[in-house]
Amino acid sequence: MTAHLGYEKHAAAGRNGSNSRNGKAVKRVKTSTSEIDVEVPRDRDGTFEPQLLPKRRRRLPGFDDKVLALYARGLTTREIQGHLKEMYGVTVSPSLISAVTDSVMADVEAWQSRPLESVYPIVYLDALHLKIRENRQVQMCAVYVALGINMAGKKEVLGLWIGENEGAKFWLGVLTELKNRGVEDILVAAVDGLKGFPDAIGVVYPKAQVQLCIVHMVRNSLNYASWKHHKELVKDLRTIYTATTLTAAERALEDFAQKWDQVTPYISRSWRANWANLTAFYDYPPEMRRVIYTTNAIESINAQLRKVTKKRGAFPTKDSVLKVLYLALQRAQERWTMPIRDWPAALDHFALAFPGRVPGR
Repeated sequence: MTAHLGYEKHAAAGRNGSNSRNGKAVKRVKTSTSEIDVEVPRDRDGTFEPQLLPKRRRRLPGFDDKVLALYARGLTTREIQGHLKEMYGVTVSPSLISAVTDSVMADVEAWQSRPLESVYPIVYLDALHLKIRENRQVQMCAVYVALGINMAGKKEVLGLWIGENEGAKFWLGVLTELKNRGVEDILVAAVDGLKGFPDAIGVVYPKAQVQLCIVHMVRNSLNYASWKHHKELVKDLRTIYTATTLTAAERALEDFAQKWDQVTPYISRSWRANWANLTAFYDYPPEMRRVIYTTNAIESINAQLRKVTKKRGAFPTKDSVLKVLYLALQRAQERWTMPIRDWPAALDHFALAFPGRVPGR
């Protein structure tokens, strides 16, 4: 206030001036650990603006970060309210917590629309399912996740999208959006066994090599057999996708069919129908195959996202889903500092397998 008025308190220079001190106001302020009362001086013209605690601000820096950190760990609004009250003695209304978390939506929108790299050697596409309350009814919705391995060999979540059910038509819209955000080419698209998925990829990225996830295929195969056969089935299916060559894999599939077609003929029939997209990984060296034929990279991310959503019965809105998952991803990305093992060698192989499509190679 002294700097604002230009004279010290009670100084003669302030007598009969155009503006002067006008007492003080007391307001309660929330910090990251407690609540405190702060005396704020006033001037008669009402032009004084505190610098550390501006007008109408009742939270000091650090408070919002603490709320967002709790929200990112999956705590609900009521749980955050109880946590702050129990740990710090701070009484916070649910509406204030919602206001703090709502401020993240601007970051979510900017992140979701940010420009992307022109080429991603590998992109994993998968979805997880959550409950959302709409029109007083709880519905299952699919959250579509796209994870790219960029030219530096590091993981990068390209975006999150929410749809009513997982379907190839919705994935077509997701891929089109990626194209509009600058992704001109995808070398390998690793996906689950959703019907029509490879066709949707081919519409937007006709040159992309599609690899169906072996893990998903094995799980789907077990749905057509009695549980008492599962252990032996998994062992025999493993001989197919761990074969050293494509020819050996074809022989292993024939052996599997001879053994199991009398029990469950659908399994070998399904593998044959999807054989081209199941065996794309045989075009790569053994050390790269596991990275390509499973969606473990995105499954691990989905596991982290499920961890922060499992406590919630149903989300109130789609925005609340995006807020929680975005904050959880920001925390997860802090650990993504190292590229995939032997990435330079992998990039050289991509350059040979896809001539003219790997920048700088």
